[in-house]
Amino acid sequence: MIESYLSVWGETERETVIERSRFICRVKRVNSEDEARAFIEGVRKAHSQATHNCYAYVASEDGNLCKFSDDGEPQGTAGMPMLDVLKNRKLAMTAAVVTRYFGGIKLGAGGLVRAYSGSVADCLNSADIVSNELSEEIKITLFYEEYSVFIKYAADKKVKVLNTDFAGNITITCVLPKIFSKTFTDGLNDMLLGRLEYEKTGEYFFRY
Repeated sequence: MIESYLSVWGETERETVIERSRFICRVKRVNSEDEARAFIEGVRKAHSQATHNCYAYVASEDGNLCKFSDDGEPQGTAGMPMLDVLKNRKLAMTAAVVTRYFGGIKLGAGGLVRAYSGSVADCLNSADIVSNELSEEIKITLFYEEYSVFIKYAADKKVKVLNTDFAGNITITCVLPKIFSKTFTDGLNDMLLGRLEYEKTGEYFFRY
């Protein structure tokens, strides 16, 4: 299983005019192939009068689930160049749609490749690119006098506290990259003189 992957975060849109044709690119984080298809269909409905709505997406963490469409443009001039940009940026769980409103001037095969790939590249330059790391969620139980030890120990670590419950003993739910989860808990256990109580409650990709 992979340990991390890059993706866009949220949704970004950029428009470019090339030889009077409007190219509107949208890129979005997607969590599944169904979500990618829903995103594409939403753009198609919003731009139902457009000449083309071409797309490409990578809908798996390992980058192997890929689809694209030229949507009526000459074969190989839109969808595949768009997908190549996503792959060259090493992006996963990301979908891109480029909507074209034809302006009356033909661009030729090379011009179309440059227009579609360039639209995606420009949009990605404005997008928020984040690292998603395979992580473990752990629940730690502490006495009140141990809380300051945890705060000090975790301060310079790649640990994200999700929730802190102060009812009874203190219960902290946090997430951290799996690759150093054991090192973190072993070190905290040493700081607490072997009294650390914790349980693993999940494993998933997390954005830091």
